[in-house]
Amino acid sequence: MTNTGDPLRIAMLAPISWPLPPSGYGPWELVAHNLTEELVKLGHHVTLFAAGGTRTSATLVETCPHALAIWPEAERNRARAFDQKTGLLEGPPDSRVWEQLHIAICMEQAAAGEFDVVHSHLHVHALGFGRLINCPLVTTLHGSAWVRATHPMLKKFGDLPFVSLSDAERSLLPELNYVATVHNGIRLEEFPFEPQKDDYLLFAGRLAPEKGPAEAIEVARRSSRRLLLAGMIEPQHQDYFDARIKPHLDGKNIEYLGLLSQADLAPVYRKAAGVLFLISWCEPFGLVAVEAQASGTPLIATRFGALPEIIVEGETGFIVDSLDAAVRATEKLQTIRPEDCRRNTEERFSARTMAQGYARVYRRLANL
Repeated sequence: MTNTGDPLRIAMLAPISWPLPPSGYGPWELVAHNLTEELVKLGHHVTLFAAGGTRTSATLVETCPHALAIWPEAERNRARAFDQKTGLLEGPPDSRVWEQLHIAICMEQAAAGEFDVVHSHLHVHALGFGRLINCPLVTTLHGSAWVRATHPMLKKFGDLPFVSLSDAERSLLPELNYVATVHNGIRLEEFPFEPQKDDYLLFAGRLAPEKGPAEAIEVARRSSRRLLLAGMIEPQHQDYFDARIKPHLDGKNIEYLGLLSQADLAPVYRKAAGVLFLISWCEPFGLVAVEAQASGTPLIATRFGALPEIIVEGETGFIVDSLDAAVRATEKLQTIRPEDCRRNTEERFSARTMAQGYARVYRRLANL
């Protein structure tokens, strides 16, 4: 155990869309889980507020019976109708109600003086309590300032402490009170190093326009490389998938693997010649970029968001400004040493490094 000073009493206010750790999609939940587990290993007293089904070594407070994304289908699809027996309007669960209850349960304990700090991963939703409790409320935005609709709340409580995932994230709303940048960290043991690579390329992430899966297909086709795609198709992007991705899927040269669990995605990372990360938005971090490097796999990425902070140009991947440059970069993937990719992750993006960074923030804010 490595610690400085007395153990901290930390309230971890996790998202409730998925249980912790998430079995598939759920990047915010994954970060909250990794952080919680490492803080416990460091000797801190962590109380995790999360959805039902969560597994943790911290003290767990289940604030709702099911994670919102996997609420039982029969209840989720229940029609709104008046029940004459009960006299009530019956219907599906209200996610807003469960999220407010989730926050309130945490804040009641905070107001009673049970914590040195509350760490919220709920972007704006907990901010209104920040001036009402007896300890600091620090918020990790996870890029939510990208959505302009969140700005009124963020600006109203912009004096509260915020932690950015990257220096690039601050450009989304520069006037907030950023007290530190702490990069996301991963559990290195879940992404074993592999120096021997196959010749396929990989796209991993949401199949959304700003994430660049269509551009990845174009680069793969122009470079005569096989491409595997893995990730979630969100309902609002189904038309995009049907028009821009699906027509190219042939099960041989371009193949869609579906939404993979972390355990299933790890071996795909390990053998890939390179990962295509051709985003077109200010992504605040990019766990895929770190997971790939941990596996010894380089990246070809556009110059957006945090990617120039994560990738060491020419050593762990290539930052490009056009698809032409991305195609040319595929010819240089073999010049990247897998050992350098792994080392970059070990030194900068481990869950332990992340937890130590946040612990310093907590201690400073709590004057401990």
